[in-house]
Amino acid sequence: MPTTLPIPIQFEVPQGWRAAPPDEVGAPGAAFVAVHLLSDTGFTSNITVDGEYRPDTATLPRIADESVSLMSESVASIRVTDRRETGSAGAPGLTQTLAFSVVLGRRSHDLLQSQVYLSLLDVNDPHKRAVIRLMLTSTASRHLALLDDFRSVVRTIRPDESATP
Repeated sequence: MPTTLPIPIQFEVPQGWRAAPPDEVGAPGAAFVAVHLLSDTGFTSNITVDGEYRPDTATLPRIADESVSLMSESVASIRVTDRRETGSAGAPGLTQTLAFSVVLGRRSHDLLQSQVYLSLLDVNDPHKRAVIRLMLTSTASRHLALLDDFRSVVRTIRPDESATP
């Protein structure tokens, strides 16, 4: 997975979160990671951003299925608890929520992961498509309390005009 995004974006991180080096927090393929300042029974909630160019014709549901399949290789069981297509034809998106368990140390954690996929087309060449994925991972007990923070990050995403030539 790439460590940079295929297109430059900006977003705001809410209070109570801090940026963390992806390699140091176990997310080496991520372009950005923010961790919540309060952990929950040994698990630190995080918001992760990654993305890639997708020149193929895969739909966002198929790309989301690929994500579930990849995660199923590292967790015992995974369940899609919610999935919705959002946006418009010109700016399609998809949200899904995954439920899974992991063992950290000797403790099992029931986790939820909210994922948002944004498909961004090149205005000069619509065949060039980037897909940005944002994820909130937290314990099941903290997920609802942190969901508004995650939605705030998603709402503030915009092109990084300063990065364009």
